[in-house]
Amino acid sequence: MSEQTNRKFALQSLERAVSRITAVVGPKGWTDDPRVLAPHLEERRGLFRGATPLMVSPASTGDVAEVVRICAAAGVAVVPQGGNTGLCGGAVPDESGVQILLSLARLNRIREIDAAGDTMTVEAGCILADVQAAAAGADRLFPLSLAAEGSCQIGGNLSTNAGGTAVLRYGNARDLVLGLEVVLPDGQIWNGLRKLRKDNTGYDLKQMFIGSEGTLGIITAAVLRLFPRPRSVVTAFAGMQDVASALELLDRTRAACGDAITGFELMSRICLDFCLRHVPNTRDPLEEEHPWYVLIELQSGVAGTGLKEAVEEAFAAAFEAGVIGDAAIAASEAQALAMWKLRESIPESELHEGGSIKHDVSVPLPDIPAFLDRAERAVEKAVPGVRVVAFGHLGDGNIHFNVGQPVGADKEAYLGRWNCVNEIVHDIVASFDGSISAEHGLGRLKRDEITRYKSALEIDLMTKIKAALDPDGILNPGKVVQ
Repeated sequence: MSEQTNRKFALQSLERAVSRITAVVGPKGWTDDPRVLAPHLEERRGLFRGATPLMVSPASTGDVAEVVRICAAAGVAVVPQGGNTGLCGGAVPDESGVQILLSLARLNRIREIDAAGDTMTVEAGCILADVQAAAAGADRLFPLSLAAEGSCQIGGNLSTNAGGTAVLRYGNARDLVLGLEVVLPDGQIWNGLRKLRKDNTGYDLKQMFIGSEGTLGIITAAVLRLFPRPRSVVTAFAGMQDVASALELLDRTRAACGDAITGFELMSRICLDFCLRHVPNTRDPLEEEHPWYVLIELQSGVAGTGLKEAVEEAFAAAFEAGVIGDAAIAASEAQALAMWKLRESIPESELHEGGSIKHDVSVPLPDIPAFLDRAERAVEKAVPGVRVVAFGHLGDGNIHFNVGQPVGADKEAYLGRWNCVNEIVHDIVASFDGSISAEHGLGRLKRDEITRYKSALEIDLMTKIKAALDPDGILNPGKVVQ
């Protein structure tokens, strides 16, 4: 059957399904207005732009299930979408125009906060910042924290296993979930909203859906873990000569402060230069320039524990040993926020410097200095004049290795070398037994590339799981696996 015939049948199936779908979600639950659809159809960096005849926004799990049942019966593909803040094209439909976009935005209720049990049950469309605020209102902490937390949704965070700045202490998104509610590809609802810390009764099904990017099921609600709210927070900024020194500072700070470290963020000097040049109301926290910096945050659930004094002692010893050249400890919340603004503004500042070829990678901690050295030399050899912008979550081995265009180069021509530069960097990552996607997932961007780095057996297992749960390829086709 030709591609044209396949598309004809797909459009006919879609037409039959649309009237039933709109009846289920009601007049407030769907749109075909091109102006409303436009921001939902483009990946955040503009790498992918899809098409859809309809975006539905169900207001309940039951409505999500009914929409999926209708689409499954008609053979119409469904693309789930949260806040559309992902960077791998996993939340936008393809260009065919025959896939339905399903927004979770109206599933935005916080169903329960159990402060005594340290859990919170939330719907998938809740904005991450709202989840954090609700936890704080109950004198608790939900520690997942990302630069996009003001617009990303918790369902998307879980479906991509988001990382963020507090992984060092609290783990990835999958470590913060006790239970899930999921709509399966045939429209059945799996109610796994359990609050149990221990449940050793077979396969841990929730972990199959976390990180699957909506290809195995649509997460509609979750039971999240909460933690004691910090009573003491210390934020510090240190400059050093090289990345090996940053790793030594991590060891020294751990020895002095134990598991109080929640964030240990690495950034090169060019990151600060870009921020200071392009982001208003930013300033260098230190008097002199250094090749590398770390931003450190430490928290304690107990006030008056001497955390600041322990950090000061650790830094003084590190300075005497030549590990750091200078450091500053925030004396107020405003100073702490100013330090974090530098770290969180790096991606924004890069936009003003032309094209940037991105890499979200992880390697074992001891190998980070060697990886950065080899990768920088390799990309500079391949494209003379490139500017490497390296930053990330040093404490958990996740480096954002961005390769900016040479000054004065043509942006589009430079970005045309994306695949070539990716292969250079990712081959080096693989040589250290690292990962080509530390926290942003595969989506459509890395779906094919991952077959170069995962074993044939791993790819086969992933494909078999997809086929077992979604044999007709209804949910988010073309993402993660072929």
